[in-house]
Amino acid sequence: MNTTTTANKESGSAWRSPWVFGWIALLVVVLAVNAVMIGLAFSTKPALVRADYYESGRDIERTIVTRLEEGPNWTMKIDAPSRVQPDVPVTVRFIVVDRVGQPAMPDDVTFYAYRPSDADLDFIQPMVQEAPGRYAAQVLFPLGGVWDTLVEARDADAAYSLSKRVSVDQP
Repeated sequence: MNTTTTANKESGSAWRSPWVFGWIALLVVVLAVNAVMIGLAFSTKPALVRADYYESGRDIERTIVTRLEEGPNWTMKIDAPSRVQPDVPVTVRFIVVDRVGQPAMPDDVTFYAYRPSDADLDFIQPMVQEAPGRYAAQVLFPLGGVWDTLVEARDADAAYSLSKRVSVDQP
């Protein structure tokens, strides 16, 4: 008879364990937080929808089309090496031609490099003209990883830019 009583005590002892109460409490907290979030989602407005969404979209489209028509109709290309090592200088070239394929001559060309994960490493490098319509800059990426680059060509009227993502090998 002693063995049956001991077996019953052992089988019931799991419900007395603080670990079981901890897991049950954690489950109740998660379900309560989810219920609160669902309630907030139904009771509040996200305020992201505009009443005049169609008209504002058309305005943005008209602005883009107008900018393209007013622009110089340049064809621009960034030529960066396919393999870039950290702390090794590389030459990045920028080629710009007009609508008939003749070299364009912007007033100023600048290379910008942005590190998405660390803004302290961003840098700017002026580009020098190698030939008509062809500009170059010696750049040094201090760390491996993804860099967003942008070349901006300034004309007397406005600035035109082209971006390219560069992946620098990890050391």
